[in-house]
Amino acid sequence: MSIALKGMDHPAVAAKDVDKLAKWYCDVLGYEKYHRIDKPVWILKAPDNSLIEIMPEDETARPARNICTPGWSHIALRVENLENAIAYLQEQNVEWIGETVDAIGGGRLRSFYDPEGNMLQVVERSI
Repeated sequence: MSIALKGMDHPAVAAKDVDKLAKWYCDVLGYEKYHRIDKPVWILKAPDNSLIEIMPEDETARPARNICTPGWSHIALRVENLENAIAYLQEQNVEWIGETVDAIGGGRLRSFYDPEGNMLQVVERSI
């Protein structure tokens, strides 16, 4: 059995002004607005159908960063079959973050930590 990884589903960025940053990604980088929820969270779609999530930041102070600063908000990895991916990752003894939930914009996902404590997700979508 393997994870049957299909590729990356979406990176996510936390922003002060979600709508303003989403507009910039569309106007400057050519993304299109794909789905929004009132939190507010935008899912944007690139011409190749890859996605990016723009979500609101919390009150945590932004740390100073350079190209070697550790960590991501999360990386979502697209899989063909979520249940098979979960079973495989369970065998690898990953630390889960909650249960399977509906993905913003459709599909289902489950979150977990990598060995450094960075959040990852496995996502099954139909797009």
